[in-house]
Amino acid sequence: MLKQLVPALRMTVLLTILTGLVYPGVVTGVCQILFRDKANGSLVTQNGQILGSTLIGQNFSKPEYFHPRPSAAGNDGYDPTASSGSNFGPTNQKLYDRMKASAAQFRKENPDFAGPIPADALTASGSGLDPHISVANANAQAARVAKARNLSVQDVNALIASATDNRDLGFLGEARVNVLKLNLALDHQSPKR
Repeated sequence: MLKQLVPALRMTVLLTILTGLVYPGVVTGVCQILFRDKANGSLVTQNGQILGSTLIGQNFSKPEYFHPRPSAAGNDGYDPTASSGSNFGPTNQKLYDRMKASAAQFRKENPDFAGPIPADALTASGSGLDPHISVANANAQAARVAKARNLSVQDVNALIASATDNRDLGFLGEARVNVLKLNLALDHQSPKR
């Protein structure tokens, strides 16, 4: 039995060192050299202060900012330590009530928008922390933001267009707008009142 146990223990120690220490150390080192910004969380800083990450959604609720999609992460949403969706099924009354409340809130905040509400303005992402909204969602909020910032809708639409990320590799996913980047571009072009 000892003849079998000693090689097994050696392999366990060897594989633990290789897969638990060497491999993660090499990957971390390579990422720090080649992809430093991404490896450190894609943080956005301004004047030495961290404003957020382009990878994690934040709650913007003031009228002069574009609002993200709803979040089910944590009790108040946008909690990166509680990343998750609501896990409510399509027939769940709580999901229906939340979406109905989100639709009423969207109409109240964007009275100049009369079209159908984009789905991502009502539904949370799977992680609850998606930093992007659809182009349709951004366009639906453009009039409110323009009015709050005393800008023309055309100026705001131009900012949306410049902040739009196209499909990955030209065919994967949909075009999307990073809310943090768009709101920072707004602050740069037209400081808050």
